[in-house]
Amino acid sequence: MHERTSARKCMRRVACEHARTLSIDPVTINHGAPEFPYEQLAAILRARIRSGEYAPGRKIPALIELQAEFGLSSMTVRRAVRVLSDEGLLVTVPGRGTFVRRPERQP
Repeated sequence: MHERTSARKCMRRVACEHARTLSIDPVTINHGAPEFPYEQLAAILRARIRSGEYAPGRKIPALIELQAEFGLSSMTVRRAVRVLSDEGLLVTVPGRGTFVRRPERQP
Protein backbone atom coordinates (compact mmCIF):
# COMPACT_ATOMS: atom_id res chain seq x y z
CA MET A 1 0.00 0.00 0.00
CA HIS A 2 2.87 2.38 0.85
CA GLU A 3 4.42 1.95 -2.62
CA ARG A 4 1.10 2.82 -4.25
CA THR A 5 0.71 5.97 -2.15
CA SER A 6 4.24 7.17 -2.90
CA ALA A 7 3.74 6.45 -6.61
CA ARG A 8 0.57 8.57 -6.57
CA LYS A 9 2.39 11.42 -4.83
CA CYS A 10 5.15 11.19 -7.42
CA MET A 11 2.63 11.27 -10.29
CA ARG A 12 0.90 14.30 -8.76
CA ARG A 13 4.22 16.08 -8.34
CA VAL A 14 5.17 15.39 -11.95
CA ALA A 15 1.76 16.55 -13.18
CA CYS A 16 1.98 19.75 -11.12
CA GLU A 17 5.47 20.45 -12.47
CA HIS A 18 4.18 19.81 -16.00
CA ALA A 19 1.26 22.18 -15.40
CA ARG A 20 3.63 24.89 -14.14
CA THR A 21 5.83 24.61 -17.23
CA LEU A 22 2.74 25.03 -19.41
CA SER A 23 1.54 27.95 -17.26
CA ILE A 24 -1.79 26.25 -16.63
CA ASP A 25 -3.73 27.41 -13.62
CA PRO A 26 -3.97 24.45 -11.26
CA VAL A 27 -7.55 23.30 -10.93
CA THR A 28 -8.73 21.01 -8.19
CA ILE A 29 -11.65 18.67 -7.83
CA ASN A 30 -13.92 19.48 -4.90
CA HIS A 31 -14.95 16.15 -3.38
CA GLY A 32 -17.43 17.92 -1.10
CA ALA A 33 -19.34 19.52 -4.00
CA PRO A 34 -22.78 18.29 -5.05
CA GLU A 35 -21.42 17.37 -8.52
CA PHE A 36 -19.64 14.06 -8.84
CA PRO A 37 -15.87 14.25 -9.45
CA TYR A 38 -16.27 12.86 -13.00
CA GLU A 39 -18.75 15.66 -13.79
CA GLN A 40 -16.32 18.26 -12.46
CA LEU A 41 -13.49 16.79 -14.52
CA ALA A 42 -15.68 16.68 -17.62
CA ALA A 43 -16.50 20.37 -17.10
CA ILE A 44 -12.80 21.24 -16.73
CA LEU A 45 -11.84 19.32 -19.88
CA ARG A 46 -14.82 20.80 -21.78
CA ALA A 47 -13.64 24.30 -20.83
CA ARG A 48 -10.09 23.49 -21.99
CA ILE A 49 -11.45 22.25 -25.33
CA ARG A 50 -13.64 25.33 -25.83
CA SER A 51 -10.79 27.69 -24.91
CA GLY A 52 -8.56 26.06 -27.53
CA GLU A 53 -6.08 24.75 -24.98
CA TYR A 54 -6.89 21.32 -26.41
CA ALA A 55 -7.17 22.07 -30.11
CA PRO A 56 -9.35 20.09 -32.57
CA GLY A 57 -7.53 17.05 -33.91
CA ARG A 58 -4.98 17.13 -31.08
CA LYS A 59 -4.47 14.46 -28.46
CA ILE A 60 -5.51 15.24 -24.90
CA PRO A 61 -3.18 14.19 -22.07
CA ALA A 62 -3.02 10.48 -21.36
CA LEU A 63 -5.48 9.17 -18.79
CA ILE A 64 -2.66 8.50 -16.32
CA GLU A 65 -1.55 12.13 -16.63
CA LEU A 66 -5.09 13.33 -15.93
CA GLN A 67 -5.25 10.96 -12.95
CA ALA A 68 -2.05 12.45 -11.58
CA GLU A 69 -3.02 16.06 -12.28
CA PHE A 70 -6.38 15.81 -10.53
CA GLY A 71 -5.70 13.04 -8.02
CA LEU A 72 -8.55 10.87 -9.32
CA SER A 73 -8.94 7.16 -9.96
CA SER A 74 -8.65 5.71 -13.45
CA MET A 75 -12.38 4.88 -13.47
CA THR A 76 -13.32 8.48 -12.66
CA VAL A 77 -11.11 9.84 -15.45
CA ARG A 78 -12.44 7.26 -17.93
CA ARG A 79 -16.01 8.18 -17.01
CA ALA A 80 -15.35 11.89 -17.61
CA VAL A 81 -13.77 11.12 -20.99
CA ARG A 82 -16.74 8.90 -21.88
CA VAL A 83 -19.14 11.76 -21.06
CA LEU A 84 -17.26 14.05 -23.45
CA SER A 85 -17.11 11.32 -26.10
CA ASP A 86 -20.88 10.88 -25.81
CA GLU A 87 -21.26 14.65 -26.28
CA GLY A 88 -19.19 14.40 -29.46
CA LEU A 89 -16.24 16.44 -28.18
CA LEU A 90 -13.71 13.61 -27.98
CA VAL A 91 -12.93 10.52 -29.99
CA THR A 92 -10.83 7.60 -28.72
CA VAL A 93 -8.61 5.77 -31.17
CA PRO A 94 -7.55 2.37 -29.79
CA GLY A 95 -3.78 2.16 -29.41
CA ARG A 96 -3.35 5.88 -30.17
CA GLY A 97 -5.15 7.88 -27.49
CA THR A 98 -8.05 10.28 -27.10
CA PHE A 99 -8.36 13.24 -29.44
CA VAL A 100 -10.46 16.38 -29.65
CA ARG A 101 -12.96 15.80 -32.44
CA ARG A 102 -12.59 18.07 -35.44
CA PRO A 103 -15.72 20.05 -36.28
CA GLU A 104 -17.87 18.59 -39.04
CA ARG A 105 -17.52 20.41 -42.34
CA GLN A 106 -20.67 22.01 -43.65
CA PRO A 107 -21.44 21.44 -47.37
